[in-house]
Amino acid sequence: MGRMSDVFISYARSTEPQARQIGDALRALGYGVWRDDEIPAHRAYADVIRERLAAAKAVVVVWSAEAAGSEWVRSEAERARADRKLVQLTVDGAELPMPFDQTQCADMNGWSGGADHPGWRKVVDSIAALTAGMTAHGPSSAPAARPRPKLSICVLPFANISDDPQQEYFSDGISEDIITDLSKVSALSVASRNSAFAFKGKSTPMMQVARELGVSHVVEGSVRKAGARVRITAQLIEAATDTHLWAERYDRDLDDIFALQDEISRAIVAALKVTLLPNERQAIERRGTANAEAYTLFLLARQYLDSGSRGDSQREKAIVRLARRAVEMDPEYSRAWALLSHALASIPEVFRGDESDGSAEAERALALDPESAEAHAAKGNVLSFAGQSEDGLKEVELALRLDPQSYEANRSAGRIYYHARRFREAVRCFAVTAEQAQADFTPCGMLASCHMALGDREAAKAASRASLERVEKILVHDRINSHAMAYAADALAVLGEGDRAREWMKRALLIDPENILMRYNFGCALSVNLHDPDGAIEMLRPVMESRVKRFVDAAATDPDLDPIREDARFQAMIVAAEARLAAEKTAAAK
Repeated sequence: MGRMSDVFISYARSTEPQARQIGDALRALGYGVWRDDEIPAHRAYADVIRERLAAAKAVVVVWSAEAAGSEWVRSEAERARADRKLVQLTVDGAELPMPFDQTQCADMNGWSGGADHPGWRKVVDSIAALTAGMTAHGPSSAPAARPRPKLSICVLPFANISDDPQQEYFSDGISEDIITDLSKVSALSVASRNSAFAFKGKSTPMMQVARELGVSHVVEGSVRKAGARVRITAQLIEAATDTHLWAERYDRDLDDIFALQDEISRAIVAALKVTLLPNERQAIERRGTANAEAYTLFLLARQYLDSGSRGDSQREKAIVRLARRAVEMDPEYSRAWALLSHALASIPEVFRGDESDGSAEAERALALDPESAEAHAAKGNVLSFAGQSEDGLKEVELALRLDPQSYEANRSAGRIYYHARRFREAVRCFAVTAEQAQADFTPCGMLASCHMALGDREAAKAASRASLERVEKILVHDRINSHAMAYAADALAVLGEGDRAREWMKRALLIDPENILMRYNFGCALSVNLHDPDGAIEMLRPVMESRVKRFVDAAATDPDLDPIREDARFQAMIVAAEARLAAEKTAAAK
């Protein structure tokens, strides 16, 4: 077996000749290459595969029609994607399975071994980046394994070292803005926010971060916010030599936060000896708001929206108050208007009130920034909640075209696809939101439901384990977060731990008995995973009696309720709920 190899090649049997040709070409460049034709008779196949996958610096997946349907290939590709060392290529133009169709794939059609084929160049460049220019035998001198044309950099999430751990929303916001700033520089290749935030809270060595993300430089830092003052430290590290190229500490008034972010971004660019183009300098200095307090309120409202206890009316009202105050302080702040629209649109989902439906706020966000993915997602949200699902879907699909990685766009699109029973599309969107927001357990729970609807129980269990892990982290700091407790119960039900699931349900209902969103989710879990139709119907009864139209509409298509859909009691409950809503609508029109 010898030393571990740089490159692992995954393929289906029908493409064995192409896999061998690719391996031979990579060996000619000095890389160590491994394929599964090298497993000795005394070793278990699965053990060797697992060992080699873990050791490889790059995993090349040769997609074909057969590979797309192979559990082995998909499993190997999923492990590589999770470890951030996946290199994809296709040899027959086959459609890639989800979620791999969301990642770049080299088209190798017509390749006969030449170094100038564009697909081959893409493959070799990716392998060179992942292996940091190294082969199994030392530095590569292979002409095809060229250095990346751009400097590559990762901005790790800045640590919150404030006395108040709740200030983490602020340090995360600073990190995200610096990532966004550097992404505007054409001479830089910047690791995405979700790739960088995967290392949040971990003490991973810089060289390992660089190797896993395929970058040459890493930025790390810390933020301390106290009252009207903020201290930020930042440093730029060259990964190959573990050398600090630049480091600085800043003590400023909070009102100077935007100028400070600009200063940090420009200092990083200068340390990398990169020249900013005039339009790039202007883009970095252009902010959604110049009001530091509005910015702080926006970040805080967004944190509540992403990690708070959904269904808790006080939490929903707090988000609205924070976002509304942000737009009062800066009426030109498009992102805050979009967030306010999202919050207002969600209120009738969980309790009845007389607030706006969020439509005017979405239109205001779009008027201020017509190219904002967040604003289009907000409008899509409003339309879908109003029963205009097709129009809502058009808006969120436009948002996804503007920014395929937008958390807001993928969250809204995932929900609309789910209720349209388009589960494969929903999986793609929820997978993005799960990666974007590492603390948010909701998309993992929705992924579990989608996979159950698609008949993939193992994938549902994997998503449920991820959901449970995230919930446990939330509950360390927020022990009465009933929304988190509800998702824990749902996850346990998927995982077959029925007794524990029921115990969590009982505890959550004691803490927040009026939360009808939570009751709806419990009804779904009792129906599809705990196989308790009597319990599901009794849990759903107060939800249907609440006269909240969205729950009645959702129950009509929710796959989790399919096991009780033909139950006469469930049907009668839905008919009665629809009659109450119709009578209420008639009375309101008089």
